[in-house]
Amino acid sequence: MNIYKSFIFHSHILKNTALITSGSFTLIILFGVLGMGKITYNFIESITHIFDHEITPPQINNPHFIVKQIQAVSELTTTKFVMDAIVPTSSNRKLGNWVIGETSLLYVARGEVKAGLDLSKITTDNIQVNEDTLKITLPAPKILDEKIDVNQSQVYDYNRGFLNLGPDIAPQLQEQAQRQTLVKIKETACSQQILNQANEKAVILVTQLMQTAGYQKVEVITTPSHQCL
Repeated sequence: MNIYKSFIFHSHILKNTALITSGSFTLIILFGVLGMGKITYNFIESITHIFDHEITPPQINNPHFIVKQIQAVSELTTTKFVMDAIVPTSSNRKLGNWVIGETSLLYVARGEVKAGLDLSKITTDNIQVNEDTLKITLPAPKILDEKIDVNQSQVYDYNRGFLNLGPDIAPQLQEQAQRQTLVKIKETACSQQILNQANEKAVILVTQLMQTAGYQKVEVITTPSHQCL
């Protein structure tokens, strides 16, 4: 009987010991899981901070770089004036004080005048940076080009007069007509304020150019031109 009780007692001790051991092992696993969870959370949080980003206010580049961006465009043609003109020219053949023959040429010409700005004249003195605003002062507009569109122009009539006694100088008369056409078209373009139009369009184009380059607030100041011809 004593042996049986002793066996029961020892079995009870072993059972409790096993339960305590099992419980301890469970607690160890639980603490391990909790510890791993905390480590995992800290790891994820640290990884998340890597992708955190701060939006900084826009910065405007130094004036020297801005000038280079603008000067890269060089001459900026903003306005083109096109006009058709009919120009008569003539030349006489004389014998002493007497006119013995006359040659006339009627030239129908299409000419064009281009106005714009020479952006290569912009310097750092024309650039001002005020917080997040870029201010640019443009040079005065001017006539950049004037020409006759020879593909759209022609000699309408060429007449050497009675018995063709007039001088045969068609090329010279045509050249004279072209020069007169350019003068006439340029005068008309100036009278219709082509330079003012060039300034107005320059503001739009330069603003778009700078905004495309990344500048959000752009203020463009024009310089009036007092001379067209």
